[in-house]
Amino acid sequence: MYTQLADWHGPGPWILLIPLIWIAVVVLVIAVLRRTVWRRHGCGFGYGYGVGAGAGAAAEHPLAVLGRRYAEGDIDAEEYRAKRAVLSESPRDDAKGGGAR
Repeated sequence: MYTQLADWHGPGPWILLIPLIWIAVVVLVIAVLRRTVWRRHGCGFGYGYGVGAGAGAAAEHPLAVLGRRYAEGDIDAEEYRAKRAVLSESPRDDAKGGGAR
């Protein structure tokens, strides 16, 4: 009498690929979320995004810092305009040269 179980030798070594595929899927989903959704919503986990980012807060744009300081009342309108003009002006060529011509 012949049974199907007598001819079955198990799943084989390819069964080890299934956990690797799931790990790759999870890593891919986390990478996509980190690059898109989490950065937009401020869940940066110390990468300079969101409130209280710690050491990463130094990556904030200088004009944004200036605007925040003005909104909080740290500086007045005259100081804000003067500093904004300095930050907004285009860099000059002689600044890169580093010496008199």
